[in-house]
Amino acid sequence: MLRRPDLLTLYAILFVLFLYGPVLLMPLFSLNDSTFATFPLKGLTFRHYADMAQNAPMMAALRNSLVIASVVTLASTALAIPAALALTRFRLPGAAPIVSFMMLPLVIPSIVIAVALLVVILKFLGLALSLWTVAAGHVLICLPFCLTVLMSRLEGFDPSLEEASNDLGCTPWQTFRRLTLPLAMPGVISSLLLGFIISFDEFVIAFFLTGTENTLPVYLFSQLRFPNKLPGTLALGSLILVGSAVLVILAEVIRKRGVQSDNAGDI
Repeated sequence: MLRRPDLLTLYAILFVLFLYGPVLLMPLFSLNDSTFATFPLKGLTFRHYADMAQNAPMMAALRNSLVIASVVTLASTALAIPAALALTRFRLPGAAPIVSFMMLPLVIPSIVIAVALLVVILKFLGLALSLWTVAAGHVLICLPFCLTVLMSRLEGFDPSLEEASNDLGCTPWQTFRRLTLPLAMPGVISSLLLGFIISFDEFVIAFFLTGTENTLPVYLFSQLRFPNKLPGTLALGSLILVGSAVLVILAEVIRKRGVQSDNAGDI
């Protein structure tokens, strides 16, 4: 009976190493004073980070990804808030099929969505591929995540608070602005953070829908063919890894804020 916890602990450690070990090697190789990511390390240096900052095309791709992620995050959350309110506050006919339909991007392969969007944009809409088409595709895949987070938050407090607000003479807009939105703010912030992470890191849809301007994942993929570009790619990837981890942890902390409270009105 004493061996089982030890075996489970060992299995958990090996499982975590299997998942995250290769990723955690990236910051180490970004400090290697060599063009190639090999052991043993030739030496430690930060010059790859300086070279990365001087790479104009890479910085342009980074700006494109930041702009797209910001726009997509705001648009997805703005669309998800009224949808979550409708699905949690009203008995809509066919609510379950509606939710299932909105969650389809979670189960459909990204390449299928990308090809379908490419055909619609080029053949039916006749639009040129650009960063805007990438943003539209990212909204499609980010919306289910934002909706899920907001629905879980809106279901976490007592709807009678809104009824009391209405009884006291507040209009629906005043109730939403003064009561519902502040109570749902942890979910809103989590939705913003998760939407930003998903859009910023997305590759497949951006690869199919981008025009002459690349997003960062697409640009990094194109640079992997050139060995001399690898150190700068590892340096930027390390910074993105740290930033993404911080955002994910922050989103999860904010999402859980107030959930463990017994008082439904606590934020």
